[in-house]
Amino acid sequence: MAQDPQTPPVLLDRALLHGRQRRAQAQGAVSFLLDRVAEDMCDRLAAVMREFHTAADLWTPGEGLAVLRARLPSIERIELDASGAEKLPFAPESLDLVVSALALQFVNDLPGVLAQIRRALRPDGLLLAAMIGGDSLTELRQAFAAAEAECEGGVSPRVAPFADLRDVGSLLQRAGFALPVTDVDRVVVRYANAFALMHDIRRMGAANVLIERRRTPSRRSTLLRMAEIYAQRFADADGRIRATFDIIWLSGWAPHASQQQPLKPGSAKASLAEAVQKARKE
Repeated sequence: MAQDPQTPPVLLDRALLHGRQRRAQAQGAVSFLLDRVAEDMCDRLAAVMREFHTAADLWTPGEGLAVLRARLPSIERIELDASGAEKLPFAPESLDLVVSALALQFVNDLPGVLAQIRRALRPDGLLLAAMIGGDSLTELRQAFAAAEAECEGGVSPRVAPFADLRDVGSLLQRAGFALPVTDVDRVVVRYANAFALMHDIRRMGAANVLIERRRTPSRRSTLLRMAEIYAQRFADADGRIRATFDIIWLSGWAPHASQQQPLKPGSAKASLAEAVQKARKE
């Protein structure tokens, strides 16, 4: 049966993601990225000069934003459920603030989720979120592709595709957010070897959840060759390897009359040509 062109493709197994996140929490999650995001989110919200009376934390893993509750004790946590459903339980115009930390990269229908958030926000309500994107784990992706091509004669999907900065900004506008802003925090982490990196990814609950992932265990020879290629291409002088994580920050407001509005075409009181001529004279 052909897929409905209006239905976004299902690339990620969110039910599997739920199970892996639960397992990572039980074993002791690796949280250095989430801790960094939580601290940064508190700083960014502190710079917003307004109060938020009703707020929701959308799908942040574990207790990732527990530090934020000191400022917003009434914040409601929306946890990823076992089905991985992407339909949000928010009534229209019921929230002043929605936050999310390192969760939206695992969404199949990001435009749809952003549209749901936009409908749930009251006028002048804020969305502030951080997600993994850009060139994250590019080194691991390249090393696996080279090793599989060499050892097995083909390549299997190992790392989910990530949205880039421009895509995310466009999606915010498409969902109807006013004053959309995006930026990237690039974090480069060093490890003893590729296997230490993969251990951390599993303990983040972020191992491969692609629907089209390989279902059989990787060959030992392929894994060893992958680690060799990784070290050859992405190691520093001391032998430790680098791993890139791009944290994309996105924010947008539900439209409100009090917000700054763009000027209407033709309403400017001075022309660019006049400004240039004046600058040359000075």
